[in-house]
Amino acid sequence: MSEFIADRGDQGLRRLAAGTLLAAFQGTEAPEWVLRELENGLGGVTLFGFNVADAAQLSALTSRLREAADPVISLDEEGGDVTRLAYHVGSPYPGNAALGAVDDAELTRRVYRSIGDDLARCGVNLDMAPSADVNTAADNPVIGTRSFGAESALVARHTVAAVHGLQSAGVAACVKHFPGHGATRQDSHLEVPLVDASVELLRERELVPFRAAIEAGTKSIMTAHVRVPAVTGALPATLSPAALTGLLRGEMGYEGVVITDALDMKAVTAAHGLAGGSVLSLAAGADLLCLGPIPTEDDVRRIVDEIVAAVHDGRLPAARLEAAAERAAALRAWFGTPRTGEAERDVIGLTAARRAVSLTGSASPLVDPLVVEVDTPPTIAVGDVPWGFTPLLLPQAEVLRVKPEAADVADILERASGRSLIVVVKDAHRYEASQSVVSALLAARPDATVVEMGLPIWRPEGVTYLATYGAARANAQAAAELLGV
Repeated sequence: MSEFIADRGDQGLRRLAAGTLLAAFQGTEAPEWVLRELENGLGGVTLFGFNVADAAQLSALTSRLREAADPVISLDEEGGDVTRLAYHVGSPYPGNAALGAVDDAELTRRVYRSIGDDLARCGVNLDMAPSADVNTAADNPVIGTRSFGAESALVARHTVAAVHGLQSAGVAACVKHFPGHGATRQDSHLEVPLVDASVELLRERELVPFRAAIEAGTKSIMTAHVRVPAVTGALPATLSPAALTGLLRGEMGYEGVVITDALDMKAVTAAHGLAGGSVLSLAAGADLLCLGPIPTEDDVRRIVDEIVAAVHDGRLPAARLEAAAERAAALRAWFGTPRTGEAERDVIGLTAARRAVSLTGSASPLVDPLVVEVDTPPTIAVGDVPWGFTPLLLPQAEVLRVKPEAADVADILERASGRSLIVVVKDAHRYEASQSVVSALLAARPDATVVEMGLPIWRPEGVTYLATYGAARANAQAAAELLGV
């Protein structure tokens, strides 16, 4: 054990261990146990949609957290489908797929600068964004519209723009999910996804945006719970010294903070447990451990106990824990650095969404429109965020949400008789039941308009088709305007 830790004793070691953790809690107010743990050295918190009611409440919450310590206050605010600030109403910003479709890096920078301004005003100092994943798997269940696209150079330039935008507002970027989650067909919340790529292919494809982000000065990078046999062997990257210390630190020269994806995911806990996975990730090279929304106060204590035990029995070198603490301290020092430059003052989110939406065919004048939204189950990463059209966006329309397996096509067609029919889907390429409903409706109503609010991969031929490249509130408003309602 190092002299530094030996001089501090076991209590000092516990404080260093606690400093690596980003805990979560339920509710919109900080529990006493979180405030107490922050005073005892807890590294910070990760906030989720259930912690946020509105901007005023979030500001009060983060102010209370800062009274106890100088914590990292993080959340996932990607814009588009993944939002915490607007979890209950939908984001006013389009997501990465829409920004990639426009392919204007300055627009991306402005969008992320505006997101950063929103976060800074609410007291959030680290945004777990952007996603730098190159989405080469069309049926990817967890990335999709969260990616700027399927081409490495495009993803790289927009990742750089996003990093610059966020960090110019004083909010640290956390580029994710290293070494790349875009080629996967499994969800790491549920299992360990596989990226079956050689090291050479990784360098040419997945790693390109991360190299660009490092050169752009990103303050943090998030690990992925993905298995890349050519690099990580049987381990997910989050637990792999070869990935985090060998590849990211060694070959790529990254010196900033490494943050894990949520460690309560089954990709980690199923084989290693929460505390065991925490120790393995620190030993592999992570600096801050995002615990996810599930772990409790007791879990946090057990993790600290396990980290302390691992230092004592040699599974975790004391120097590794000290290095993590030093990087986290440098990040906190950066939070306090004065910023210069003008904040974004116009409504950039809707501007970007309008530029992203595309129309194939022609939109006819609407007559008493019926909007049929074919429901899509939420993913764990996105959560149950509202999507689609609302009466506010389509005041002249009747909006009907249907489950694809239970959709009564005959009844829908009867209700749509003599009316304009608009069919809204989200990632229809991933759901055969959704495709079946749309195809059945179009067989009887080829004049219907299809609106795709996910990735526009499955496209019925010969119909009017709108692609929004995302399902955020801004995307829906841009589509509604194009439809002429």
